[in-house]
Amino acid sequence: MHHSDHCIAALIERLQGVRSTGPNRWLARCPAHEDKSPSLAIRQTDDGRCLLHCFAGCETADIVAAIGLELSDLFPPTDRHHRSREHRPFPALDVLRAVSHEIQIAALACGDIVAGRPLSEADFQRVLQARDRIQSAVNIAEGGHS
Repeated sequence: MHHSDHCIAALIERLQGVRSTGPNRWLARCPAHEDKSPSLAIRQTDDGRCLLHCFAGCETADIVAAIGLELSDLFPPTDRHHRSREHRPFPALDVLRAVSHEIQIAALACGDIVAGRPLSEADFQRVLQARDRIQSAVNIAEGGHS
């Protein structure tokens, strides 16, 4: 088994709610927080790196620690002579799937406002969190960082 195949297999087998979203791409529930819907995007790059991004804001180090791995487990052995950098680590469709729950939160809040029901402080704070997560997703889809 190639190291990169072993890397992704070790990662995927430790996660819950994993579903494939395309070749070498998955969504899963993030093990670093109480994730009810998949917010963890996973991608294996052509050069063997395993990329992770939690749209709830968890740090990659916390994610791998929660499943008993180390950051170094996400990378193939170093080859200094050949290394390609990919501009966009996650396809836009994966980003949208990961924040679809946040979009639903915003839609529910809009429905309450239109119906004349004021938002509680907790609901307002949750809408602000959804806004931040959606903005993070936009940044990721543009090829930047959250």
